[in-house]
Amino acid sequence: MTATERERIVARLIDLGAVAVLRLRDPKPAERVIDAICTGGVRAVEVTVTIPDALSVIERTANQLGDDVLLGVGSVLDADTARRAVDAGARYVVSPVFQNEVVEAAHVMGVPALPGAFSPTEILRAHQAGADVVKVFPAEVFGPAFIKGVLAPMPFLRLMPTGGVTPDNVGDWIRAGAVAVGVGSALLDPKLIASEDWATLTDRARRMAQGVADARRGS
Repeated sequence: MTATERERIVARLIDLGAVAVLRLRDPKPAERVIDAICTGGVRAVEVTVTIPDALSVIERTANQLGDDVLLGVGSVLDADTARRAVDAGARYVVSPVFQNEVVEAAHVMGVPALPGAFSPTEILRAHQAGADVVKVFPAEVFGPAFIKGVLAPMPFLRLMPTGGVTPDNVGDWIRAGAVAVGVGSALLDPKLIASEDWATLTDRARRMAQGVADARRGS
């Protein structure tokens, strides 16, 4: 992938606005879960490497859904994992922490890097190291006001809060200045997955996507 392709992926991720963070103890329902939320309009999915055989999940999903889903890898802590996930089909690399080697590996592979950071200093350092978007994590500690506060003196930052984001409050994060949000169990409730309640997952995804759209329209 070229730098232009990397920029295109970032633009699409920002346009979609919500990234579903998929964590499962059993990888079997992964494809069905992803299909359900894509139907609802959440088409960016971060498959975490904490899922057993996560790289196979990424490869199967990439082969089956192609461009219908913007598929990334999450919970990446080292460069080798980043490289193997991109080889499997991941199109962006997300980490809960800021590791230079992960950012560099993602860029060498031609895909965006979304490292995690928490304090304003750490966020700026991640940006200066080339982060395409900085994942603010765990965002629930301070809430949307923190995003607005960080952006006031540093409006050039592209922030994606993760943690504490729900279909009901997603608009607050977008209005605070987040370019996108990461959402986990508030969307991908383990109980809904265990009961195979795909309709409710689709409904939650629809509410999430609508919340992003409404906030961007100013409503």
